[in-house]
Amino acid sequence: METPFPPYEPNGPNDEARGPRLREIPLRLIVPNVITVLAICAGLTGIRLAFENRYELAVGMVLLAAFLDGIDGRIARLLKATSKFGAQMDSLADIVNFGVAPALVLYVFVLDQARSFGWIAALIYAIAAGLRLARFNVMAEREVKASWQSEYFVGVPAPAGAMLVLLPVYVGFLGLAPSAPYAVAASIYTVAIAFLLVSRLPVWSGKSEGSRIRRDLVLPILLLVVLYVATLMSFTWETLAVTAVGYLLTLPFGARSWQRKYGDWPADPADPDDRISPEGE
Repeated sequence: METPFPPYEPNGPNDEARGPRLREIPLRLIVPNVITVLAICAGLTGIRLAFENRYELAVGMVLLAAFLDGIDGRIARLLKATSKFGAQMDSLADIVNFGVAPALVLYVFVLDQARSFGWIAALIYAIAAGLRLARFNVMAEREVKASWQSEYFVGVPAPAGAMLVLLPVYVGFLGLAPSAPYAVAASIYTVAIAFLLVSRLPVWSGKSEGSRIRRDLVLPILLLVVLYVATLMSFTWETLAVTAVGYLLTLPFGARSWQRKYGDWPADPADPDDRISPEGE
């Protein structure tokens, strides 16, 4: 029995890469899209909770959305379920979860006390996240990619930006009551994070295939990861605040490392021979 809904064609109606078109498709092709939809639901729910003054849950939902949005592509590649449809869904989810949701949660929590200045800061961040993601999508279409593209991001990646921009909220949860001066300072900080997103700052990604870990350091690193997760569960806001500050402190070192290896940044980011090339988020 036919339904009134169009058939699900992950790579478009003319795609024959997966063989003959059948009435059924493998369930694994849908799993990444389900995760993306759940990420959007989490981000939008975080906005609702913020308007209901349930700020801790709101931030938790935004961070959950960022986590789900960060793993859907990896799961798609693991299941060999990548598709054009999934890529488009992921792009739409990114702007909600890394741009709109953090900006609105931050605005409702503290930036509204700066009035128009706070709203302008929230707008700038949301638009910067959209520009960052659009630039990534355009650059990803380049056929020729630099050999070091997996080693560095171009500008702070959107998921990290969402984590960083919520720092004033983490600090607020630690006891610093929102006030007009604090809102102004948070607005300036928000704009600064927005500029980091759209900047051409080389940011170390940690994805380099050449990265190696000494055998005698594997177990200590595993223990440090366990320690970090344990502190995140027990001292959530303190750990997130320290993480955000620590990430910001590493940015100059990443840029310095890039400059030592590859020299100055090229002048024209649209140049097809640009050294700054696509990165994966």
